[in-house]
Amino acid sequence: MAQRWIMHVDMDAFFASVEQLDNPELRGRPVMVGGEHRGVVSAASYEARKFGVHSAMPVAQAKRLCPNGVLVRGRMARYKELSSMVMEVIHGFSPVVEQTSVDEAYVDVSGTERLYGSVEEVARALKTGVQEATGLTCSVGVAPVKFLAKIASDQNKPDGITIIRPEEVQGFLETLPVGRIPGVGPKARVTLARWGVTTVGDVLKRSRAFWERRMGERGLVFYDRAQGIDPSGIVAHGAPKSSSAETTLSDDISDKRELSRWLMVQAERVGHDLRRHGLRGRTVTLKLKYSDFKSITRSRTLPTPTDSTDTIYEVGMDLLAAERLERAVRLIGVGISNFGEVASQLSLLGGDTGDDPERRRLDSAIDAIRDKFGGKALSRGKVFGLKDKK
Repeated sequence: MAQRWIMHVDMDAFFASVEQLDNPELRGRPVMVGGEHRGVVSAASYEARKFGVHSAMPVAQAKRLCPNGVLVRGRMARYKELSSMVMEVIHGFSPVVEQTSVDEAYVDVSGTERLYGSVEEVARALKTGVQEATGLTCSVGVAPVKFLAKIASDQNKPDGITIIRPEEVQGFLETLPVGRIPGVGPKARVTLARWGVTTVGDVLKRSRAFWERRMGERGLVFYDRAQGIDPSGIVAHGAPKSSSAETTLSDDISDKRELSRWLMVQAERVGHDLRRHGLRGRTVTLKLKYSDFKSITRSRTLPTPTDSTDTIYEVGMDLLAAERLERAVRLIGVGISNFGEVASQLSLLGGDTGDDPERRRLDSAIDAIRDKFGGKALSRGKVFGLKDKK
């Protein structure tokens, strides 16, 4: 029976690395991605981490720790765009992929040695593919089971590869801090320390019955993990059901003209994502979150599917125009769904999508320029004057 190999791919400081990729002036500098007026740090470059800055830290605290750090507002649409490219590379190595966040995924590479060579060669080929496609680095962990693959990917960051072979599992776990096991948080570590458990090896000094008495079903899972046992497999997700982009604004906005500019930025992101994946949708949805955090959505279903940036924007604008803004808006987004059979059949048969041919040619030209020269190479007039586009 072939050896089972699970790989965990984790992008290195993803959000901050994207900002350094797109802006060469940020390379080598401590970069913190987060809100200027509110919120927390969502990502920190490795240069910023040397000062103790980490994700989920309040921005004010991060500034005190790293006064020379560069604070950059996040651009989730851009991160999703590059994430999509990363996942395309990963899917090229195996169809069994579980994306767990925008910057990480598990992939079952069992048996791929026949195509790519040893498991080390598979990991190196995947890393090379990601870097060539995006200009970014990732770290890879490979192990016989899922939870160990995730631990391994964090062993040699950034840009590292760690492989835990079956015969190495027990030795690796013996001295591993117990907090490294996924799901063992700070409170659990305090409790375990009272029982004399600080490493995974300490877990096995107690019986299986002890852990069941103390922790119930979770205790049995915990005991299994200490032995390197993890029956969970890769949960491969199906085809996407929607595509969307949204922006949390640094300042609340009441002016619909200003909001319309953000809608165009988002429509461009969504349209480009659809065209990259050969998808067309019929239902356009506008999302608004007010300053009091109340959220609303408004949708309209088109008679024929579309992937046109202008069509998505115009429907989003109609929905916005019809909305009587209760108060200032702190978040705005647009998305498209309902990819069903109508869209796929029209695409397959080359049928009319309802979009103006001129619009399709314009979208194709803009996509080609941006794919070659970068997302900032070209801007539509409707977004002129808008700073810090996401």
